Amino acid sequence: MIRVGIVGATGYSGVELIRLLAHHPDATVAHLYTSSAAGESLAHMFPHLGDEELPVLEPIDPVRIARENDVVFLATPSGVSSTLTPSLLENDVRVIDLSGDFRLKSPESYRTWYKKEPASGELLAKAVYGLPEWNREQVAAASFIANPGCYPTATLLGMLPLAKSGWAEPDSWIVDAKSGVSGAGRGVSLGVHFGEVNESVSAYKVAQHQHTPEIEQELCRQTGTETIIQFTPHLIPMTRGILATAYARLNRTVSVEDLQQLYQETYADKPFVRIRPFGSHPRTKEVYGTNFCDIALHLDQRTGRVIILSVIDNMVKGAAGQAIQNMNLMLGLDETSGLTGTPVFP
Repeated sequence: MIRVGIVGATGYSGVELIRLLAHHPDATVAHLYTSSAAGESLAHMFPHLGDEELPVLEPIDPVRIARENDVVFLATPSGVSSTLTPSLLENDVRVIDLSGDFRLKSPESYRTWYKKEPASGELLAKAVYGLPEWNREQVAAASFIANPGCYPTATLLGMLPLAKSGWAEPDSWIVDAKSGVSGAGRGVSLGVHFGEVNESVSAYKVAQHQHTPEIEQELCRQTGTETIIQFTPHLIPMTRGILATAYARLNRTVSVEDLQQLYQETYADKPFVRIRPFGSHPRTKEVYGTNFCDIALHLDQRTGRVIILSVIDNMVKGAAGQAIQNMNLMLGLDETSGLTGTPVFP
């Protein structure tokens, strides 16, 4: 069995990793690490995990972590992973980082958008961006993965087929995205207080969200064209889920059939992307608790714009599930191992 260690095990992403890995045929959670609750029982803190034999929470010690595990998931806040990763990689441990420390290849961009000091250029260059549907070969050959953000996952999966086709004006992209409250993490703050969030919808970090350069970076890398997007995130009163609505202006006449065929062919061999019938309206509830991304296309003949609807569970495809998908590819396992659940509905 593959020995898995999870650093940041008491956060939402860490707990979701544990839930999903409990059903993995080839991996076992060997060690759990935390900076806040060492010595405690995770099952006591999270009763939904039941009576499974989980390791007692351990303090974060990079030397021990490297010695005790084959694969380490870093489910830590931004700014922490960059201090732990060097010693792990030096000891031939495979690392999958769920924070934002290694997603941006430009140190200056990281400093600007995250307001923190970046990791070294050498580490940034070594990290493979783990969007499996578009970087499968690189992920399979990697020892170090930068797991994408939740908004970029939903947005890029929806945008990339059209962006890469050349049918859309590169400067016309607008993305309106909405997320459940779990995307803010488990920390307590006024912004995610029930009384503030319930029965309310609000935009936040308008024109300054740190996922904006991540989306632009990958669009440029995949298409070879510099692309600037207008990205606006919104917080809605639900726990899980992201709906990303992307708009682009066409630069030629394209039929409904052309668009649908483009997406169906692009994702034909991608087990976790489901292309819905043209003109349909996927809902976050329809991917709840799973690693699926459902995409539907609309064409506004009046304005010459394509509207792309993309939904994911931000805790699974947007975090823990995609991280396990990346682990499977890195280790030569079936890509879907441990991730074959059906969505919870209603």
